[in-house]
Amino acid sequence: MTERVTHSLVQGTDEWAQFRLTKFGASEAAAMLGISTKVKRNELLHMKHTGTPQEFSDWVQTNILDYGHEVEALARPIIEEIIGQDLYPVTRSLGLLSASCDGLTLDDETAFEHKQWNEALAASVRAKVLPDEYQPQCQQIMLVHDAKRVIFVVSDGTRENMEYMEVHPDQAWQERIIAGWAQFEKDLAEYVPVDIPVKPKAEAMMALPALAVQIRGEVIASNLPAFRSAAETFIANIKTDLKTDEDFVQADATVKFCKEAEDNLEVAKNAAIAQTASIDELMRTVDHIKAQLRDKRLALDKLVEQRKKQIKENAVAERRQKYMAHVAALNAELGEVSIVVQAPDFLGAIKGLKTIASLYDKLDTALANGKIAADAAAKDLRAKLDWYKPHAEHAFLFRDLQTLIQKPVEDFQLAVTTRIAEHKRKDEEKAKAQAELQPIIETATPRPLDQSPIVVARPVVSRSASTSAPTLRLGQINERLAPITLTAEGLASLGFKHAATDKAARLYHESDFELICAALTRHIEAALHKQAA
Repeated sequence: MTERVTHSLVQGTDEWAQFRLTKFGASEAAAMLGISTKVKRNELLHMKHTGTPQEFSDWVQTNILDYGHEVEALARPIIEEIIGQDLYPVTRSLGLLSASCDGLTLDDETAFEHKQWNEALAASVRAKVLPDEYQPQCQQIMLVHDAKRVIFVVSDGTRENMEYMEVHPDQAWQERIIAGWAQFEKDLAEYVPVDIPVKPKAEAMMALPALAVQIRGEVIASNLPAFRSAAETFIANIKTDLKTDEDFVQADATVKFCKEAEDNLEVAKNAAIAQTASIDELMRTVDHIKAQLRDKRLALDKLVEQRKKQIKENAVAERRQKYMAHVAALNAELGEVSIVVQAPDFLGAIKGLKTIASLYDKLDTALANGKIAADAAAKDLRAKLDWYKPHAEHAFLFRDLQTLIQKPVEDFQLAVTTRIAEHKRKDEEKAKAQAELQPIIETATPRPLDQSPIVVARPVVSRSASTSAPTLRLGQINERLAPITLTAEGLASLGFKHAATDKAARLYHESDFELICAALTRHIEAALHKQAA
């Protein structure tokens, strides 16, 4: 069994930061599950792979991180007074999992977790509702420290601005965290480092010269040739091979710039027209440049949309294929049954996203969660199959095993045991009926064989006239004689024709049953003699 280890580390020190890079920390659990608003799952993978902790600016370090430790220290004695026990900062690990407690009681039963004052979070804690983003950290703290509760506090270190609530172990959350870290470990082993770019900004556009035209019945002065040359150079250098976030941002900015240049040309053209109507060459040149800008803008705008769609579709298809391959591998291992689990909603996961980095992160997180769910389903089926193996001799009773095994474990086991018990009961009834018939067969001693041909006469049954109405149904006769089954035609051949009918049912007199048994016995004896001959 994995042992809990206590580490002599102080939160915020370099040694503590390096320790965190080798473990899966409680404060990272939300990012691992893809529900953190601060760190993306792919960013966490990158940090763990490269061994580089998240870097913060001096302002963030001083005003958020260091300040957070200060108000936490101020809040600790207030909570100690409330719970009546001392709290000590502790860092522990349980295998690859770790948790650094802001405070833990000596009996290890109560942990303390502090967050800086935040109106929205405080309101939620006041209502005793812990947001999902904070659940993974609390649950992993209790998992690693074997604590019975976490006192979750949001404050600025004062009693006036302090809200707290108790968080207790939740098996579903803890199982989700364990499975999530197991998948994260697999993803980390296969991780290929990629640059996680800062959200890009468009580069400054090459400024086109302002178009200046002076005319008086004819063009007096114009920088149109220089403007045309600059415009055509700009248009020729527009990048249309879009791959990165930077490319898309630049393309969007270029589209806007082209539109603005078109508008400026229209203004210059209208100003020239107002001076004279005899400027054909000028107008044709301006229209030509405008058309070039417009064509490039529309083409680039369309290209941006097409490329975005292509990148999105390719990324979704790649993750979907990886998920299908993962499920196929699990089903191949299971063999006779396969898992039934909802596939990840990749399209829903990326709805509304603007950047490639966020697109990939959400898709990879959805893929990881899908694999976790598939692994859990496979684990469930493996356990059921292990229980089912001793009953495999009755496999013929479970042609619908694929459907049956998807039921909850208690329902599945009940269905299996019930079917087997029913089958055994029917076998026992059949054996009992055969045993009851055996004395009749054994007492039927064959007569001495006569060499002359045997003539079996049709039995003549003496049936006294019954004054009562016939009530004995053919089905009832067969129930009494089970496993022997007779038909109306068979009884007629033995000399017993039904006395009446009730819809489709054939009716006989109750007094006929004893005679039927006697006739049947004689028929069996005759068959034995015939076989012996």
